[in-house]
Amino acid sequence: MTHLTIDPSTLAKLRSLGEVMRLSDESGRILGYFHPVPEIGIERGPTDRSPFSHEELQRRRQQRAGRPLSEILESYPPT
Repeated sequence: MTHLTIDPSTLAKLRSLGEVMRLSDESGRILGYFHPVPEIGIERGPTDRSPFSHEELQRRRQQRAGRPLSEILESYPPT
């Protein structure tokens, strides 16, 4: 992985984010996305929690929908 050190001005801007940010060049071409890492010991609020209850997550894990991977792969022509 490549490491990039950010200048203090840009660092201040990035630290103020509370969500994912899209990075673009001057022409609007997307360069990538910045996902801020929460600082240890700082309460981030309800966005740190799943919007689904434990029971809902368990129910969804038990659901079996869709097709098996082998069936999906058979539907694609060989390359």
